[in-house]
Amino acid sequence: MILGVLQARSSSTRFPNKVLAPLHGAPMIMQQLARLARSTRLDRVVVATSVDATDDELVRVLEAASVEVRRGPLDDVVERFAIVVNEFRPEQIVRLTADCPLADPAVIDLVIDEHLASGSDYTSNTLAPTFPDGLDVECLTASAFDRLLALELSEREREHVTLGLYSRPDQFSLGNVAQKPDRSALRWTVDVPADLDFVRAIYARLYDGDPGFGQDQILDLLSRHPELGRTENDLARNSGMHK
Repeated sequence: MILGVLQARSSSTRFPNKVLAPLHGAPMIMQQLARLARSTRLDRVVVATSVDATDDELVRVLEAASVEVRRGPLDDVVERFAIVVNEFRPEQIVRLTADCPLADPAVIDLVIDEHLASGSDYTSNTLAPTFPDGLDVECLTASAFDRLLALELSEREREHVTLGLYSRPDQFSLGNVAQKPDRSALRWTVDVPADLDFVRAIYARLYDGDPGFGQDQILDLLSRHPELGRTENDLARNSGMHK
């Protein structure tokens, strides 16, 4: 099984409750889950959130929509993933984060296919980024995750899940998926309210005509309306990891 694990929490310091913020008639996380459902390679998607009371409403919304959700520690996200992996026992794990409502199923499938073809322990499109920030996909084998669990991980590595894996290239085989041209300067993720304003503008112009719009359609829209765009100049990629 190829299991998508969507990491989500409500207690973002920069934008609390963003995962439930309204986006084109639905909570943001539900829009992302609808996009993930269009992947042809993901066999199942489980939301991994926390046992903290701040996530009670998130769980209520997800369970009301019959979304599979599991809860674990708030800050020890490695353990949160372990709870999911130990229950479902997939062969491959695809790590996704719930601040990416423009996630492209075609990109997800591409990274999964490259991962399976390469036989790497870990494959992503983030080691040397060329995709817009917000189209991030990370794949790892269940055996690599088991080996990760056996390591002495720092607090930061336990929070950021795959950091402990790709920071050890001597212990894990790594693969990167790239595209041309390099579009890594584009900012399509949601960390602050201005990011959500951008995403709402994209949905407002594309969703009704094609709910399955992807990277190409967004790029075409931005070529015609560059004033809508956001880039790394507005907020740096992965700024949350370095805060």
